Amino acid sequence: MLKIAWSPEYCHPLPPGHRFPMEKYELLPEQLLYEGTVTESNFFKPEVVDELLIGQAHDISYWEKLKNLSLSRSEERATGFPLSEALVKREILIAGGSVQAAEFASEHGIALNIAGGTHHAFRDRGEGFCLLNDIALTSFHLLNSQKAMRILVIDLDVHQGNGTAAIFRNEPRVYTFSMHGAKNYPHRKEKSDLDIELADGTADEEYLSILDKNLKKLIDDFQPDFLIYQCGVDVLSSDKLGRLGMSIQGIYERDRKVLSVAKMNNLPIMCCMGGGYSPKISQIIDAHAQVYRLAQEMYF
Repeated sequence: MLKIAWSPEYCHPLPPGHRFPMEKYELLPEQLLYEGTVTESNFFKPEVVDELLIGQAHDISYWEKLKNLSLSRSEERATGFPLSEALVKREILIAGGSVQAAEFASEHGIALNIAGGTHHAFRDRGEGFCLLNDIALTSFHLLNSQKAMRILVIDLDVHQGNGTAAIFRNEPRVYTFSMHGAKNYPHRKEKSDLDIELADGTADEEYLSILDKNLKKLIDDFQPDFLIYQCGVDVLSSDKLGRLGMSIQGIYERDRKVLSVAKMNNLPIMCCMGGGYSPKISQIIDAHAQVYRLAQEMYF
């Protein structure tokens, strides 16, 4: 059975007018239920991530500041969120969701988290709507438990996975692949194991050709035994923060390529959501929903 991490606490409200679309975390599971892609039994409520695991991916001093709500004003501004106890609880639930989804993926081939993909969080700081790096936490959990020995992170959000790249800079067991807008945030990029920078306006045909060529080569060369897929939909042409030119159909083909490679090579895959900031919330929901539809169709 397809397992999906979700909690009502993912939908923590922000001040009115905040540009981060929290409502998608409530609307996406509702849409998947409404259209019959999933039933209530597909969802599981995650537990908070273990503090010992947080200490592997993040500096303890940074985690203590988060816990105690003692970030400086400049540190808080860098995250893009007003810091609160509820927000920190949301982060550790989301990270727990990705860790537990990876466990389910080890058993069933695939599992997903309705949130996550918090790839801008560094060891010692948060940035860009990310406080804790769920991709890093999940990777360390898989390595610690020997559920994986070689993890390939496929980050297809429009923004570079800079925090993930920095955390795993000297970790040969985790290969970071980020395909992102060249002129987009973050303006100071980190060095992933493989970065592919895309020009503004890059559309479906070019994007999918580049992905296809590099994904197959990475599987052959790195020979991973687990995939973590950050499937942000801010690559849409309508996205307010994206600057690329992809269509809904293009995102469908992107997700299909990634899931097909995983299934064909018998590689467990955990999918976490990443960004999506189109003006119409319906476009965000439809774009995100496609990977869940594909997971059900291809695996179950």
